[in-house]
Amino acid sequence: MTDDFPEMPDFDPKLTRKAVRRGLLRTTANVLAVLLALALVATIGSSLVQQRGDREQRMMDVLGTAFKLYNPAYNVSVGDCCETTPLSMSFQVTASPLRAVGGFWPDGGDTYTISQDFFGRVGRLPLGSTAATRLSISLFDVGGTQAPKDQVRKVLARLPAGLNALAVVEFATPLKEAELKEFLSRNKTCADKVVYERRTSSLPITWGDITWNRGGLAEGKQGCGVGLDSFRAWVRLLREHDGANLRSFDLSLARLRKAAAEGLAYAYVDQLASVEKLRELIEDPRVRTVRLADVTFDLDRP
Repeated sequence: MTDDFPEMPDFDPKLTRKAVRRGLLRTTANVLAVLLALALVATIGSSLVQQRGDREQRMMDVLGTAFKLYNPAYNVSVGDCCETTPLSMSFQVTASPLRAVGGFWPDGGDTYTISQDFFGRVGRLPLGSTAATRLSISLFDVGGTQAPKDQVRKVLARLPAGLNALAVVEFATPLKEAELKEFLSRNKTCADKVVYERRTSSLPITWGDITWNRGGLAEGKQGCGVGLDSFRAWVRLLREHDGANLRSFDLSLARLRKAAAEGLAYAYVDQLASVEKLRELIEDPRVRTVRLADVTFDLDRP
């Protein structure tokens, strides 16, 4: 019987090892290519899903504005949107405490990240009720018994009249929109923010001209600092599913809708009142009290 099979070559360990290595390298390269492709698909796909429609802009409208309401004692600047990962989307905000204008050059503040997960739930939030600045405490006290008029008169009397002050002017009875406009116009002053809720011992809903980045400026329309139209327009954007995120900012749809609908001003924040002006205001029978949060010399005033 004739053997038709070719003669088997001698076993070469070196060639065998090279062949095994080449095979392993090809397999590893193929696996890595597949994993990279899957990672790209997951990242790009997740980013597209998270930014679908107006979700990106809505995140800024709802969370960026809610963060400002969460920190009424801070000047908050919302950065560009958005940074995305396969599991989250985020943007940055810069926050610095509000001060009386005049005697200092404000720094850029601290930068914080606001994020929501793939399902739209907001992550852990900075500042808020833990940011106990003097202005925060003054807002906490709206409706309370701290800083009675007689005591504030004495404080104002011992301060130089020319000092600039940061103050919360609280009304004895909350004013309607037209009444607030008349009060500010008569006293030739401006509200940096208006307190639309009495919530003693907690931060009340406080709205300013630039609380909502896309809101219309009140100047020349409703009176200096009366941004009620902008507040109401923002509240109309909110939906029931925003409730869970709003609770993280110590807010609720019910409170926001009630405050916007009533439009009653319980107090306002003035960042550029003089001590002399506050002495006049505290004598107005419509003013319940004035809560001082900061004073400073205006170094540019002769």
